[in-house]
Amino acid sequence: MLNLYSYFRSSASYRVRIALQLKAVAFNTIPVHLLNDGGQQHSVRYLEINPEGLVPALEEEGHVLTQSLAIIEYLDEEYGGPSLLPKDALGRARARSLALQIACEIHPVNNLRILDYLRQSLKLDKLEVQHWYRRWISEGFRTLEIRLQSPETGSCCHGDVPGMADCCLIPQVYNARRFEVDLSPFPNIVRVADHCESLPAFQAAHPDRQPDAP
Repeated sequence: MLNLYSYFRSSASYRVRIALQLKAVAFNTIPVHLLNDGGQQHSVRYLEINPEGLVPALEEEGHVLTQSLAIIEYLDEEYGGPSLLPKDALGRARARSLALQIACEIHPVNNLRILDYLRQSLKLDKLEVQHWYRRWISEGFRTLEIRLQSPETGSCCHGDVPGMADCCLIPQVYNARRFEVDLSPFPNIVRVADHCESLPAFQAAHPDRQPDAP
């Protein structure tokens, strides 16, 4: 049985939960609360598991994998079920590119570490932090929306089968809605997100359905 060290609201953990559900892989959730106890990801015990002090981490038979996209590719290579990447090389490159745009360009400037730095070190107030968040989400979504106008986009980011790019998109849309980002300029993003969110795998991975959700 796989162990997933996860925080219910972590975008990166959310991505991996979606992938696990799409692949129908059984797993145990081991909660790592990013706020309680000064952040349980900083505890000595967790740092022995993942020295980066980040979630998620996936443990299988004594081996620990970190970084959400690496974990998703591992799951796709090692487990059955629907593939999370297209069969053709160009399709795989496009799907990876979309996933990386979200995971490496949009998400990092808005994750918890950055928001905490804005609040604690730069002393920005709530409205200023929200402005930061909305600004950079909207900037990232602006170019992503253009890319999703491609005929290669179907009901999902690439074609009609949910995959790696959708695993990244849905958590980012969840966060955008949580911070009340105006999504009306991004109809393709919303259309794909609404479709994916109607699927059982995405519903099972939703933050509100996790064992550590309040």
